[in-house]
Amino acid sequence: MLPRLLLLICAPLCEPADLLLIVSPSHPTEGSPVTLTCKMPSLRSSDAQFQFCFFRDAQALGPGWSSSPKLQIANMWKEDSGSYWCEAQTMASKVLRSWRSQINVHRVPVADVSLETQPPGGQVMEGDRLVLICSVAMGTGDITFLWYKGAIGLNLQTKTQRSLTAEYEIPTARESDAEQYYCVAENGYGPRPSGLVSITVRIPVSRPILMLRAPRAQAVVGDVLKLHCEALRGSHPILYWFYHEDVILGSSSAPSGGGASFNLSLTAEHSGNYSCEANNGLGAQRSEEVTLNFTVPTGARSNHLTSGVIEGLLGTLGPATVALLFCYGLKRKIGRRSTRDPLRSLPSPVPQEFPYLNSPTPGQLQPTYENVNVVSGHDVYSLVYYNQPEQESAAAETLGTHMEDQVSLDIYSRLRKANITDVDYEDAM
Repeated sequence: MLPRLLLLICAPLCEPADLLLIVSPSHPTEGSPVTLTCKMPSLRSSDAQFQFCFFRDAQALGPGWSSSPKLQIANMWKEDSGSYWCEAQTMASKVLRSWRSQINVHRVPVADVSLETQPPGGQVMEGDRLVLICSVAMGTGDITFLWYKGAIGLNLQTKTQRSLTAEYEIPTARESDAEQYYCVAENGYGPRPSGLVSITVRIPVSRPILMLRAPRAQAVVGDVLKLHCEALRGSHPILYWFYHEDVILGSSSAPSGGGASFNLSLTAEHSGNYSCEANNGLGAQRSEEVTLNFTVPTGARSNHLTSGVIEGLLGTLGPATVALLFCYGLKRKIGRRSTRDPLRSLPSPVPQEFPYLNSPTPGQLQPTYENVNVVSGHDVYSLVYYNQPEQESAAAETLGTHMEDQVSLDIYSRLRKANITDVDYEDAM
């Protein structure tokens, strides 16, 4: 208010004289400094007792009246454009005034808009801080920055500031923040968009779920078991490992979700606990164990049972069994030798009497006993003969031969385990 009042008072007294306003630079751009100089070329140094003041559109600039003929403006902005002049006042209160100079401050349009991320590369862990930095290579004045998400351009935030960069912050990144982003900058010359930047939110795998699938309700040996492992959350690709009793069976990768599978042909050793592990480079997770019990086929169990019975009998009977087998083999050996050597054949059977209360009916088998040989000491081994009808002899011979072969095979196997040689076996037989 006071500068205007002074202007009104001195206006009749102020006359343009040898007073010049020099503007440097003459065509400033926004943000650049400007120097105003009030110069009186015709004045001698002895006459330089003046006070100076600079004006823009009738408004005094800087500190007002000063002994310095220069005024430094650090930053010129678009709104600083206008009509400038300077005045000089002598000790006698005479005021000199320069001619007006029009100063137009030029605004630089924004250019080369770019969007960057922190952390770099557009990848952020779930739960971490994400910053989208919008920058312009050039541009002056107040710049308005806008951030957009997705192809449809959902506006996230708008900022206006005198700066070449601005930031938009996502304090806690979530899976839903994985999207394409871009920003726009403008300072009155039209919006300038940046390029698209893809944001990936890296998610550690969750605990996987293991499922066992068999072709029937009760799996048996020989079935193909399908193990399927899947983590419901986690960034891809995910590598899955399959275990049986903590022993690795194999691995499979899922590049785009849906889990992974592993096929296993069941054997008797595959009963037990199964588990799987998921890993995407951000940490591994192990599933709960799944127990599988399956049925062994009847044939396999009967074979095991037969072998177990034979082993049990031999282990229980012990020496008595060996003695009986020796007697049986001796009988066969004597029979074979009697065929080859008539002179060494056994004597004719001698009928023996048995304490039966009732005589046998006709057609029944008649047992006949015969002492054969003294093996050792006072032990005597006997042979028993049955007189059979001729029509039954063929069938009986066939059945006896089959039983002898089966028993001989089992005997031979057990004698080999007992370290009895083939020669001893032949002699025993």
